Amino acid sequence: MIFKGTRSRKRTGRTLRMRDRVLPHLISTATVLGAVLIFRALILRAEQWPRIKAQFFNLDVIIEVFPKVLHGFGINMSVWGIALVVIAVWALVLAILRSLTGPWFAPLKVFSIVYIDLLRGLPSLLLVLLFGFGMPALQIPGLPKSSLFWGAIAMISSYSAYAAEVYRSGMDSVHDGQRAAAKALGLNQGQTLRYAILPQAIRNVFPSLLNLAVALQKDVALLSVLGIRDAVREAQIYTARTFNYSTLIAAAALFLAATIPLARLTDYVTKKDRERRLQRTT
Repeated sequence: MIFKGTRSRKRTGRTLRMRDRVLPHLISTATVLGAVLIFRALILRAEQWPRIKAQFFNLDVIIEVFPKVLHGFGINMSVWGIALVVIAVWALVLAILRSLTGPWFAPLKVFSIVYIDLLRGLPSLLLVLLFGFGMPALQIPGLPKSSLFWGAIAMISSYSAYAAEVYRSGMDSVHDGQRAAAKALGLNQGQTLRYAILPQAIRNVFPSLLNLAVALQKDVALLSVLGIRDAVREAQIYTARTFNYSTLIAAAALFLAATIPLARLTDYVTKKDRERRLQRTT
């Protein structure tokens, strides 16, 4: 009898666990599908939907222009990849300069503070316009005159200011006892940063840095205002010629295909980081 009762309780517990695990997913799926079907019905019943479909969701137009938009999207992703590496390094340098103490490092610290405050306070679009049109117009010998180059520099300058503050928040999150322990071991300020502070700081803020990477992936489309034939510009050229906006949907689909996987990776890394912190505190 005891054996039967124990087996019965195990089955009941297993059933409850399965129900608790599956039922929320079924409810969520049904809710999302219901909302999508209602939204779809409202749109399809709209009087102007046929005209909107022809202007924004014309599949023939999307197929026709897709190769050019895809080529332009390659430029967007190339700028994003290069800018991402430069931002990661330059922002870390700025954060280190701002964290330095002592009178000899005061000019470097002031430079970092002014740079971050100035570049973080200006809109990215304004920086792209100023750098992309202003720097080539100066005709400075030895400097590139490409709008693409200076547009990328503008994006790097803007995002490095934000990333530097993310790095600094990670450095501030490291307990002061780590610095005291490094000083007790005879490490200087540079060695303390390299071996004790930065490894922990970067690990702490890595999810936040990934969020900045997602934002940068979208904002590289701002380069289109300089006339660079990226994905958005290629779509605009076709739209200006035919007054059909379906090409913009093609460009939007490419950006979504790139940003959504990175966003899911960011969520996964954030979840793992949260679990690591919980394990460390227990």
